[in-house]
Amino acid sequence: MTTPVPETRSVVIERTFPYPPARLWRALTQPHLMAEWLMKSDFAPEVGRDFTLTGDWGAVDCTVIEIEPERTLSYTWRAMGLDSVVTFSLRPDGSGTHLRMEQAGFLPDQEQSYRGAIYGWAKMFDALEAVVAKTD
Repeated sequence: MTTPVPETRSVVIERTFPYPPARLWRALTQPHLMAEWLMKSDFAPEVGRDFTLTGDWGAVDCTVIEIEPERTLSYTWRAMGLDSVVTFSLRPDGSGTHLRMEQAGFLPDQEQSYRGAIYGWAKMFDALEAVVAKTD
C-alpha cells in the first residue's frame, strides 16, 4: 500500500523586462544585486551549492539545483516548515526578456505561506525591475 502524495500548489509570477537576458541574469545571481531585490545571501552559481538567504524576518536555507546561464536558475527554498523549489526561467522576447518565476511545493495546510509568497514575490519583482533598470 502506498501513501498518497499530497497535492501541492505553486506561485507563478511572469513579467517581460525591456532588458537583455544577461542583465537580468546578473541580478538573479550576483549576491550584491540579489541583496537589493531579494535578500542578503552567500549565493554562488554552482549546482549542489548550499547558500542562505537572510531577511529581516529570518533565513531561508537553499541548495542550487540547476543552472543554465541566462536561461534557468533553480534552487530549493526551505524556511518555516516550507520545503519548496524556486525556478527562474528567462527567454528572449523581442528586444527584452520574459522572466517566469515559479515557487512550487506549497502543501494544502500552508495557506499563510502560499499567500505570503504571492504578495512577497510581486513586491520582489518590482524591486528586481528597479535594480535591473539601474545596472548595465
